[in-house]
Amino acid sequence: METKRSSAKIVVATVVIVAAVLYLAISGARDSKAVSYYVTISEMQAMGGKAYSKNLRVAGNVKPGSIQRMGTHAQFVLVELGKELPVSYDGAEPPPDTFKDDAQALAMGHLGRDGTFQANQLQAKCASKYAPAQPGAKPAMGTSAAPAATLMAPAK
Repeated sequence: METKRSSAKIVVATVVIVAAVLYLAISGARDSKAVSYYVTISEMQAMGGKAYSKNLRVAGNVKPGSIQRMGTHAQFVLVELGKELPVSYDGAEPPPDTFKDDAQALAMGHLGRDGTFQANQLQAKCASKYAPAQPGAKPAMGTSAAPAATLMAPAK
């Protein structure tokens, strides 16, 4: 009787493990179909009708004055080598703080039939370069004016 119980436990455990592996395999195969292709604006426009059915990543600079923010939604224009692409971003989070005029941006989504790129993810780089502080300039809020050597000195 005890061997029947242990055999039943082994069978149930095996079925649960096999079901979990099958679920992971099926969901992984489904997710792998959502591959994003990185293309330039020119390459996307040259794709013709194929561009409508693929998940794409398109990069460019944000055209100055084109950003219209509405909560987590934003509309703007990407510019790359003289080509422009209107983008409508509708994500779960608002655009990042670095998303500004002339910033480099990467939009992920698909091309709509109206020619507007429908982005569901957005990444942006800072438009300005980081530079060392000028002598006599006040430090930014939350930083210390003490030299690095003082900050790194061991406590006594």
